[in-house]
Amino acid sequence: MQFSAADCRPCPLREHCTRASATGRYGRSLTLLPRKQQEILEHQRVEQETDAWKKRYDVRAGVEGTISQAVRRTRLRRTPYRGHAKTHLANVLSATVLNIIRTDAWLNSTPLGPTPASHLTRLALAA
Repeated sequence: MQFSAADCRPCPLREHCTRASATGRYGRSLTLLPRKQQEILEHQRVEQETDAWKKRYDVRAGVEGTISQAVRRTRLRRTPYRGHAKTHLANVLSATVLNIIRTDAWLNSTPLGPTPASHLTRLALAA
């Protein structure tokens, strides 16, 4: 659904609801889902607040953190080798390097880095 610029331009709350240019051709646009999809989305959002869901997600977050570290530290996605055997060897060596890095950090009590905040979270904290 798209509102015309003529509808949005005189609104005193315009800067709070749209980033569309005040001199542009368009006003605010909304994406409306079919009722069934909207109900499923709302149900999923409520479920994400439960402790059981958060416990299941913790496992995924740990795995995603490991993948992220592997990609950043060892360039896992950009192996310079061709062929399955060499690429597999590079992946095994990358995993070994990560284990050494983590063991070193654990033995030296190196603190974990802070969890980065999203742009939306930083905006909310600034308000």
